Amino acid sequence: MARPTGAARRYAEAAFQLAERDGSFDDWSSGLELAAGLAADPSVQQVADDPALDLGSRRRIVERLLGDRVTVHVRNLVLVLVVRGRLSILPAVAAEYRRLLDASRGIVGATLTSARPLDRAETEAVQARVEALAGRTVRLATAVDPSLIGGLTVRVGDRLIDASVRGRLERLRDRLVLGAR
Repeated sequence: MARPTGAARRYAEAAFQLAERDGSFDDWSSGLELAAGLAADPSVQQVADDPALDLGSRRRIVERLLGDRVTVHVRNLVLVLVVRGRLSILPAVAAEYRRLLDASRGIVGATLTSARPLDRAETEAVQARVEALAGRTVRLATAVDPSLIGGLTVRVGDRLIDASVRGRLERLRDRLVLGAR
């Protein structure tokens, strides 16, 4: 995911502070995820941003879409974004909130990229190894990149662990080039 905008970060930080005050971290998390899913829908964005509809109509439509599936605080945040014409940043707000929540709980995000899809046991084994290396709980996202040829890479924060065939071939090429000088 792209880096959150400054506005998305500020909204997420405000939501996190409210959740901290109320002890409602998980309610905010699930509510923001649900609302972000709705906001990512192009038809919802079109209605929420339609200047032909008056603001009251847009608010009512969004309120109906959310229903009682989110808390009042999450609904109010979404409505503020509708009023300000910023509903499109809601997925970034939800992602940044998740990052803040994970950081407060000592969870670090990692991305596992493999040349082919890994089965559940393989993924769990890699996650256990990454958690042992990181010394923290890891939220592991997976991706497939056939250009790796074989093996895998794991990115934890700024650190990249490259155990791919492509990476090994590139390192071998670099050593050969340096040795040829």
